[in-house]
Amino acid sequence: MPTEILMPALSPTMEEGTLAKWLVKEGDTVASGDLLAEIETDKATMEFEAVDEGTIGKILIAEGTEGVKVNTAIAVLLEDGESADDIGASSAPKEPDATPAPAAAAPAGDSAPAATPAPAAPKSGDGTRVFASPLARRIAGQKGLDLSAIKGSGPHGRIVKADVEKAEAAPAAKESPAAASAAPAAAAPSGPSADAVARMYEGREYEEIKLDGMRKTIAARLTEAKQTVPHFYLRRDIQLDALLEFRGTLNGQLAERGVKLSVNDFIIKACAIALQQVPDANAVWAGDRMLKLTPSDVAVAVAIEGGLFTPVLQDAHQKSLSALSAEMKDLATRARDRKLAPHEYQGGSFAISNLGMFGIDNFDAVINPPHGAILAVGAGVKKPVVGKDGEVGVATVMSVTLSVDHRVIDGALGAQLLNAIKENLENPLAMLA
Repeated sequence: MPTEILMPALSPTMEEGTLAKWLVKEGDTVASGDLLAEIETDKATMEFEAVDEGTIGKILIAEGTEGVKVNTAIAVLLEDGESADDIGASSAPKEPDATPAPAAAAPAGDSAPAATPAPAAPKSGDGTRVFASPLARRIAGQKGLDLSAIKGSGPHGRIVKADVEKAEAAPAAKESPAAASAAPAAAAPSGPSADAVARMYEGREYEEIKLDGMRKTIAARLTEAKQTVPHFYLRRDIQLDALLEFRGTLNGQLAERGVKLSVNDFIIKACAIALQQVPDANAVWAGDRMLKLTPSDVAVAVAIEGGLFTPVLQDAHQKSLSALSAEMKDLATRARDRKLAPHEYQGGSFAISNLGMFGIDNFDAVINPPHGAILAVGAGVKKPVVGKDGEVGVATVMSVTLSVDHRVIDGALGAQLLNAIKENLENPLAMLA
């Protein structure tokens, strides 16, 4: 029976993508793990692998097509012994989760069966999507199996045909009373419509810029963050003279190795250590609970054309300054080329946004959910300061603002975290102890 190949969800936040390029053509034989297509998500261009073996019977979505929703049929896969005649003339891409129209009676003598679509992608009890091949979903439906109880052996843990065939029947998960009684969420307020805004500028010259997937995602996520995350802000001035002197000494000693540390490398290290010093602040919001992380996984905002990435440096507290510097350069380069894998820009509990190199003295950053906080870093500027002896001197001062999710971190805890960051940056030698 022909199987539909569906538009994959290549990241947890992906809702639609662009089918950038087909790597196979109709009639090609594929095996599990073979590359089928290149898919552009909101963040990167990624390769899509086959999870079943068979022959590409028909391509339903042409390459270059934008806005293809997840779970839309993009091609039809034929099993052994099947031919293109088994697909049926009515095969066409269908929108996911659409209510099927009543089937028209087939003309007498027309016995060619149409491709049977697999059931919609199932979800586990906590609402997360269960990744399974179309064939695996169809077999599970026929056998009455609960896919959320089956461990997948395919790429990235995807459930494939073999996993379902060897699984024993299990009772389907029932909808929880809470889910059954939950009222629909109120629609979020929105601004004027596109047409209404355009009418305001009738007679004025302008260029209409089409939103790509990344810009749509940034707009949706940051709007959600400001509407749903209760931000509060803590500000400190940090004196950088000791750090700049120490950095100069280290860079002189590391020059032969081709290593040049930036101030941002020290900031990453200082924040990572601070999350260990104030472990209760190393947490994220998870809907009905908090997750308190053990390692310091620090995200760093990287500006790219048309948007930004926040690649995550995992276990940053355990890495040397030179290792952090090299990893950050690599992540930033691949971010600008949109070559990061989802696991490289998802996760973390804390983020850093540094606009100091653009001459910005200070600003307030928007928290990237589910992070508990983000540090906005301004430029280091020469300013008059009063020393401990009361004498006025000149120091290089950097202003920082910590945006905090009050659901995760209370005021006193946020102050402890920011104080730890300040102490680490003003005493850089201690960060190496």
